[in-house]
Amino acid sequence: MSLGVHFAIDAETAERLLASAADDVCALVEEIEEEGIGVAYCDTDKAWDAIHRSLTDGQLGGDNGTYPLNAVVLGGLQLNEGDDYVVSLLTPDQVRDVADAVAEVGREELRAGYERIDAEDYGPNFGHEDFAYTWANFADLVVFFRQAADAGSHVIFTVGL
Repeated sequence: MSLGVHFAIDAETAERLLASAADDVCALVEEIEEEGIGVAYCDTDKAWDAIHRSLTDGQLGGDNGTYPLNAVVLGGLQLNEGDDYVVSLLTPDQVRDVADAVAEVGREELRAGYERIDAEDYGPNFGHEDFAYTWANFADLVVFFRQAADAGSHVIFTVGL
């Protein structure tokens, strides 16, 4: 499984992504990753998978669960058509919705969502230690989304599959 990263980006960068041809989206994301100048980010490592599943219906999919919690990781506008790399974009309004929603998710609520995950579908790491890892990364996302919302930023989530 690949590493997931959320980036808070400005409107100009979002417009560049939206105007990019499919092949150019990945190149622009690589530029954002490498330069990182003026870009806030939150690395969720491999926890992005469990976070998404815990906030939705236990499954890994782009359209499962309910908004705005399903937008935290895989929601929003999908900018890359390939099966090997995800780039999803949230508008500032969506970022505010997500920030408000994740602020209301406590450890017990996330744990209840985690328990809905099919351990066989998820993989061998399912369990107490993985949930602790998931919770720590989720807590970082709560702070990240609040800061991005307060700044009026767009957010992209990127992960190679």
